[in-house]
Amino acid sequence: MSEFLLALEGLLGKVSNIVWGPALLILLFGTHLFLTFRLRFIQRYLWKAIKLSFTKGGEGAGDISHFGALATALAATIGTGNIVGVATAISLGGPGAVLWMWLTGVFGIATKYAESLLSVKYRVKTERGTMAGGPMYVLERGMKMKWLAVLFALFAAVAAFGIGNMAQANSISQMLQNSYSIQPWISGVVLACLTAIVVLGGIRSIARVCEALVPFMAITYIIGCSVLLLMGISTIPQSVLLIVQSAFTGHAVLGGFVGAGVRETIRYGIARGLFSNESGLGSAPIVAAAAQTKNPVRQALVSSTGTFWDTVVVCALTGLVLVNSGLWAKGLKGAELTHAAFGVIPHLGPFVLSLGLLTFVFSTILGWCYYGERSAEYLFGPRIVLPYRIAWVLCVLLGAVLSLNIVWTLSDITNGLMAVPNLISLLVLNKVIQKETEKYLWSGKIDDNATEQ
Repeated sequence: MSEFLLALEGLLGKVSNIVWGPALLILLFGTHLFLTFRLRFIQRYLWKAIKLSFTKGGEGAGDISHFGALATALAATIGTGNIVGVATAISLGGPGAVLWMWLTGVFGIATKYAESLLSVKYRVKTERGTMAGGPMYVLERGMKMKWLAVLFALFAAVAAFGIGNMAQANSISQMLQNSYSIQPWISGVVLACLTAIVVLGGIRSIARVCEALVPFMAITYIIGCSVLLLMGISTIPQSVLLIVQSAFTGHAVLGGFVGAGVRETIRYGIARGLFSNESGLGSAPIVAAAAQTKNPVRQALVSSTGTFWDTVVVCALTGLVLVNSGLWAKGLKGAELTHAAFGVIPHLGPFVLSLGLLTFVFSTILGWCYYGERSAEYLFGPRIVLPYRIAWVLCVLLGAVLSLNIVWTLSDITNGLMAVPNLISLLVLNKVIQKETEKYLWSGKIDDNATEQ
């Protein structure tokens, strides 16, 4: 039986490498570039989008505020990828990978805007009186392709349990065991109870917790990174120059670092950036559809800031801290590199890192529960919601105490496959996206009271 599991794990690993190979990365980054130019560099409205994020809700149909939807999306997006994922990119692709991660965030803003706009435009009101939307509704109502909508929902419902649940719970339990000798089952029970308290209350409960948790965890982590950068401020110019140069030349063997060519630098930078900000995967638009908004463009602008905060700010800070530490050149990789870099500040550094991972991971569990729940509801109807939430809580406990490599790899595959139908809808419906943008944003009618549902 163990030989069968090992063979299955190896097979799934190969499939995962194919799914997350050059074809998907080119399609994702290509869509980012296409939509950026199609929408006349929508990124120039970033400051307006940030201001909209903090405006009061209660305007237009929806279940939660602008900020509630953004906070929930950020909760699901900002996770271990922002900390350990950045370290992995640097370990495999060298310092230049940081620049390519950053660029995926800059151009990914356009894709996050586009997918959120379509999600709000094609959302529906459920039997329970709540708003439901996401790529599955865009594919069904906008493109009349029900079968593709079913595929997306199926991929999302499966991926949620791995990427958004068990993998995250395992990260927390392992970190607490290694740092504070807390047994995994204790972490699992506490985490499962906290998750149950929040997710059983539905999207409004999830949004309330995320509205409080996300700003706290982001600000705390940013301050921690800033302190580390101030301590090494004299070498920051050289580090920035190294990142830019390495992005286009690769990096030779140095110390314990095995070296990386330009191809590896670009590949790992883009791959980890896309995996971190989720622009184009179709996850964040699911919660964007629940927002109270006058028109699709307003919420689309707010949602687009999620990619900015996630990659352009948080990932960039992490990357600069890691490169500036110089420890990557000694061959340290992944979590080992991150712990060593933050360990420069005795006691405080490891505490900030642990707190960051703890809050990032817990918030990801909350946000992905909503994604998976909505996808399951699309497939099986409202009766599946409560059983799904119960199963979600149980899997948090399971993930904390077991190492489920097969489940993680399978969810990694389905996570990547989610992007394909979503990207198809963005490319096919690009004229709809442009028309809505022209109708509300370019014409200056974004604050009109008339809503479009």
